[in-house]
Amino acid sequence: MAESPYTEALAGAINSSMAIATVHRNEFITPEHLLLAIASQEEFQHVFYLYEKDIRPFIASIRQYIHDMEQYPEGSNVTPEFSYLFNDMMKNAIMQATFAGISAIDVPHVFSAMMQVKDCYAGSLIKKQFGERLAEFLADLVSAYEEFDDEPFDDDFDDDTEPEGWRELVTDISDNLDKHNPLIGRERELNRTIEVLCRKDKNNPLHVGEPGVGKTALIYGLAALIKKGEVPERLRGCRIYQMELGTMIAGTQYRGDFEKRIKQVMDGLAEEGNAILYIDEIHNLIGAGRGTDSAMDASNMLKPYLESGNIRFIGSTTYDEYNRYFARSKGIVRRFQQIDVPEPTPEEAVAILKGLKKGYEQFHKVKYAPRVIEFAVEQSVKHIANRFLPDKAIDLIDEAGAYREAHPDYQAFTQKVDKQLIKEVLAKVCKVDAEALKDDDNTRLEELAPQMLSQIYGQDEAVKQVVEAVQMAKAGLLDDNKPLASLLFVGPTGVGKTEVARVLAHELGVSLVRFDMSEYAEKHAVAKLIGSPAGYVGYEDGGLLTDAIRKSPNCVLLLDEIEKAHSDIYNILLQVMDYAVLTDNRGQKADFRNVILIMTSNAGAQYASQANIGFTGNTTRGEAMLQQVKKTFQPEFINRLSNIVVFHDMNRDMASRILDKKLNLLQEKLTARKVTLRLDDDAREWLLAKGFTPKYGAREIDRVIAKHLKPLLMRQILFGKLKKGGDAKINKKMLEGQSS
Repeated sequence: MAESPYTEALAGAINSSMAIATVHRNEFITPEHLLLAIASQEEFQHVFYLYEKDIRPFIASIRQYIHDMEQYPEGSNVTPEFSYLFNDMMKNAIMQATFAGISAIDVPHVFSAMMQVKDCYAGSLIKKQFGERLAEFLADLVSAYEEFDDEPFDDDFDDDTEPEGWRELVTDISDNLDKHNPLIGRERELNRTIEVLCRKDKNNPLHVGEPGVGKTALIYGLAALIKKGEVPERLRGCRIYQMELGTMIAGTQYRGDFEKRIKQVMDGLAEEGNAILYIDEIHNLIGAGRGTDSAMDASNMLKPYLESGNIRFIGSTTYDEYNRYFARSKGIVRRFQQIDVPEPTPEEAVAILKGLKKGYEQFHKVKYAPRVIEFAVEQSVKHIANRFLPDKAIDLIDEAGAYREAHPDYQAFTQKVDKQLIKEVLAKVCKVDAEALKDDDNTRLEELAPQMLSQIYGQDEAVKQVVEAVQMAKAGLLDDNKPLASLLFVGPTGVGKTEVARVLAHELGVSLVRFDMSEYAEKHAVAKLIGSPAGYVGYEDGGLLTDAIRKSPNCVLLLDEIEKAHSDIYNILLQVMDYAVLTDNRGQKADFRNVILIMTSNAGAQYASQANIGFTGNTTRGEAMLQQVKKTFQPEFINRLSNIVVFHDMNRDMASRILDKKLNLLQEKLTARKVTLRLDDDAREWLLAKGFTPKYGAREIDRVIAKHLKPLLMRQILFGKLKKGGDAKINKKMLEGQSS
């Protein structure tokens, strides 16, 4: 086994930095995570105190920086990666050790390298802390780590270098009430929490609820009641402390360090008496501090304290994390009393936001217009599907206030946050960017049909049905829990089914998300849309369809040639068309409520030509195609469609107009080369005769232009008279010569 290039002290600090990033749900491990881990080591603290400096503000600055970093949502399964700044720092440290002829990289090497990394907060904080004495501090740090590598630490050192002891490892919630939003409502959950805390045995509440519903706010509400004395006698005078596992783990490099800190906090709380310990994301206790050779972890260490009742514990976690981690430890579960914290109703959320409104108005120096609170709640419920009330509505009014503060209306005496501003914030947060659907006066929506008909020829009825479906959604006459429309386009190839979807997306101002369903003909390929099951290749990649909708929740989703996909695809689509939601392999939901779902199919097109064959001859081509569609697709699939749109076969008039459109597109390309295309009538008729085939539709016109016209132009532009531009005069004889 290869020897580690790091000393034990540095290896322990790196492991601690990984743990800190994981607990704080940061995407990357940065030099600041490592600096916090190093600052918790006894060697570093020993040198720090030699300079008669208080290390607590230094550590608090790093913790605040890490706290402000971008985080994954609560409950996410986070695996942080090393940032490029971290990797640069380690490269510098390796170079320093190599030049010094040292085989093992130690903490001082990394500490020195940290200050050489550009745009690094950790380096600037160190320079600010020590200033001109930085070189002297580094020299003492090298000596300290060399000395401490050879000698074990004396336990008495901890008492001297940690003047606050266990209090440094926890946060006193009772002293931080003014920094947190007050609790509004939640009387039932709060009363239940107080009842459990007053029990003789198993007096430990466990709040279980989705992220953002107000579990932490309940604790601050309880602390406020205790401070006012509005609690039973047994709880009067209690202090609530919060323990963060990131702080507990930071700097625990040696065997027993983490356990020692747990015991230190528990003994301190027991000695103080009448204390309540709040552990946010308590599921992280399961397995925390466990080594490879031991079954002991933080949760097992807490069992005696949970049993004794001298210290009351309050935990909080989400349902997913509770089931995944917490429920496995039966001994811990039975010592807690579960209290469900459900998502508040929209009416309750409005009451909560009205109670918080004054605080946000004072903070942002704005005024929220009448009905804005109700509008924010209503819109957050409608458009933000993967988060919960009241958190998502609070975020809307907070960001709207921040926007108005940063972009004041200089013409107004009072800075106001109105519904229009909430809409703009919502468009950024939720990507609700359909211009035609956002337009208040509906002008663009009214012009949608004429705009589409000017680009789609001969399919007036199909365009009319598509536009009506979109207008119906804007009018609010459809079910809110379904996609805006679920349409099946049926018709021969090349008549404009895909083109209608493309033009619709363009005119609405949204993206077109297209999947070619012929790629999903195999049973195992369908799994790619929602992600492979756990244990299979591609599990980490997520689902192609669910990821695409999360990126573009307001879009036209085109599933081309749906009949070529494996039949399992219909089971997935039933859920989408019924409830406008799709769950991927990781349990994350994609919201389809703002999606226009369009599926195209050639099913029945081959039977359309037989429509008038027989004695009666009164069956239309559309009816013949619809009859075959009903045989191809399951009844439950057809029943969930908003509409089945039948596209007509191409006729000569349609082909003529499409030819003109294609020639205009070609002219746009030629204009860039200063070339003007001039076709005489015979040449145009020749192209039309060659390109018009009802069997192949408009695609045959593309092939004729590509085969007969473009090569003529290409040779003249590259080698002939059109090198510098000019008129390209094309006649029938030239086209016929090209085909021979």
